Amino acid sequence: MSEDFESWRTRDLANEGIVYLFMDGWYPKVRIGKRRARVPVLVTLGVRSDGEKVVLDMRIAGDETTAAWGEVVADLAKRKLGGPILAVIDGNPGLAEALRGEWRKIEIQRCTVHKLRNLEAKAPASLREELREDYRRMIYGKTATDVENARGPFVKKWKLRCPAVVRSFEEAGDDLFTFLRFPKTQWRALRTTNALERINEDFRPRTKTQASLPNEDAVLLPLFGVLRSGKVKMRKLDGWEEMARRERKAA
Repeated sequence: MSEDFESWRTRDLANEGIVYLFMDGWYPKVRIGKRRARVPVLVTLGVRSDGEKVVLDMRIAGDETTAAWGEVVADLAKRKLGGPILAVIDGNPGLAEALRGEWRKIEIQRCTVHKLRNLEAKAPASLREELREDYRRMIYGKTATDVENARGPFVKKWKLRCPAVVRSFEEAGDDLFTFLRFPKTQWRALRTTNALERINEDFRPRTKTQASLPNEDAVLLPLFGVLRSGKVKMRKLDGWEEMARRERKAA
């Protein structure tokens, strides 16, 4: 299987027709020798112009996830991935810069769920429920105007209540609201990296039942086995019918 995996992870991507990328880390707990450890697995999911999703890359991050994500981007380009329109990512330092360095016109959407977790971590426990309600009311506005109109009041209120929350919020900047420039039918799919959750759900049973592994790199082989088996079923991206229109606009 190791040879098959190596062939898969180095395959040419020129004809995949990838329009969107979803990039996030997953940290399964596995047995390495005699110890239990969480292993950082970086997964890149691509969405084709017909809405179909395909796993493009899967690797162990090692000790430095920022450097590892830079290597992912460089490797995708080396494997002839065309210029994707959008990448939906977590807040890993350096990933947005690496993506923009490789594909100058790519748009970045910061995962709104990851950012909410960041904000909650900055707020006292007594304010977190109120913070969640205000944040979700803003992010899930019915129209782009509703979202933009709620942004200023959110900042003004929480700058007084908890300045650390606003500093974390403003760190993401406009990248938190990129989804507004895409078809509304796609907003739900593009706001977060949740597209990767289904893959992780399919992987999770395998990591829980996996016998002791010799090293961290060996974690990838059983996960690849799940992919190769065809058991990972992913539905098309919501609103995929409008992707062709978006591509023409970006051209």
